[in-house]
Amino acid sequence: MKSDLVALWTTIIAGALSGTTTAAALEPIRDVAVRALPNAPDGYTPAETRCSDSRPSVRSAATLSQNERFWLERRRKQTTDAMKDFFGRVTIDGFDVRAYLQNNAQNHSALPNVGIAVSGGGYRALMNGGGALKAFDSRTESATGPGQLGGLLQSATYLSGLSGGGWLVGSLYINNFTTVSELEADEDGSVWEFSESILEGPTEKGIKFLNSVDYYKEIYRAVEGKKDAGFDVSLTDYWGRALSYQLINAPEGGPAYTWSSIALSQDFKDGNMPLPILVADGRNPGELFIGGNATVFEFNPWEFGTFDPTVFGFIPLEFLGSKFEAGTVPRSESCVRGFDNAGYIMGTSSSLFNQFLLNLDGVDVPGFVKDAFKSILESIGESNNDIAAYEPNPFFHYSNDTSPFAKEESLNLVDGGEDLQNIPLHPLIQPERHIDVIFAVDSSADNDFNWPNGTALVATYERSMTSSIANGTVFPAIPDVNTFVNLGLNKMPTFFRV
Repeated sequence: MKSDLVALWTTIIAGALSGTTTAAALEPIRDVAVRALPNAPDGYTPAETRCSDSRPSVRSAATLSQNERFWLERRRKQTTDAMKDFFGRVTIDGFDVRAYLQNNAQNHSALPNVGIAVSGGGYRALMNGGGALKAFDSRTESATGPGQLGGLLQSATYLSGLSGGGWLVGSLYINNFTTVSELEADEDGSVWEFSESILEGPTEKGIKFLNSVDYYKEIYRAVEGKKDAGFDVSLTDYWGRALSYQLINAPEGGPAYTWSSIALSQDFKDGNMPLPILVADGRNPGELFIGGNATVFEFNPWEFGTFDPTVFGFIPLEFLGSKFEAGTVPRSESCVRGFDNAGYIMGTSSSLFNQFLLNLDGVDVPGFVKDAFKSILESIGESNNDIAAYEPNPFFHYSNDTSPFAKEESLNLVDGGEDLQNIPLHPLIQPERHIDVIFAVDSSADNDFNWPNGTALVATYERSMTSSIANGTVFPAIPDVNTFVNLGLNKMPTFFRV
């Protein structure tokens, strides 16, 4: 795979350097607040930093992290107030919800925990999921009128996404938990300019600030810096950098913005927004097929890891890229920061890059770029080598008896929907999180007409029935996909209960 990448980017940069070009700086969009936390020490390149006296270590997944528990206390007041407001407009016959919330304000176990899960499905999932979140957001104009669902987002404790849904969640949070309305503003220079191909590069106010050659040179230089620092790189590095130009309101796609920096935002610390979680699947060594028993990993603002019994552990996310050994960073090793680049984590679903192979002829990029992409992506697709390489493996020599990754120096992650769990429900059904209701937005393309047929729900249900991997999770019974479609459950909002 490394030779494939070298061939691809050598070809592109060789063509790029054959001409002279000048790139103008991209100014952030003024209507969308720029986060003040581009906190990676050296841009896209992970860098060594001093460890604290208490070395970063893997903690058991038997409980929630201390950070999450403390944050939940702050978030509780915000969600309770939001639910009171919501149920002041939406009533339930025979039940005074506002009185119930008021009477149980100090009884946390009696108050509902709400989760929202946004499925994968590329740009279709981003846009459809974005429409749902826009409707759920009380900040959206007219969303709190009669019969509207504005305030549901403010009432949620958790918001999860994977693949295209992860791009949506990431774009909201890396841009200060802004609104979908602001990101998609119908004017020149809005953050979401999806009419411009990711293969061509961004525009600003209708004038291309980078031509395609400059765009590729910037991406190449960023990834080359990571490679020169001694880190393995994969197609996902380039993919994540390209996505960042479309999703993050910062010059050069914000190469210094990290996922862990979300936890440093004061609004997040105060519990003014749900907890964002992105999901990816682990690919077992020597396997190409991702089965229903694949280990499901999550990225939250504090940690990376999994509740699955294979690994059953989490590390501090900001130290991803450090050389963990048997559950800790040895004193002979430095700590590393900046590996958790926001674009890289959003782009971990790198297999979607191959979808663009089908559309290369319809975009305005140099011929040598098209030829290079076609050749390399075809070879990558044939070997299913479309992974994100997390090396060094933070779970190296950890959970040796159960983990398929314990002896691997690289932890390979893929699109979180490759195990057919295309709705990121896994983080939300963990017993320790005590979530009572989940609103799932399914933008899967299961049938010939690119509509969902319940496959994602069936996959999570079947996994919950497998004792070796379920780990105490419970899930409502879901009918098979034929019954799901025959009953029309994919044509209307449908509720399932345990």
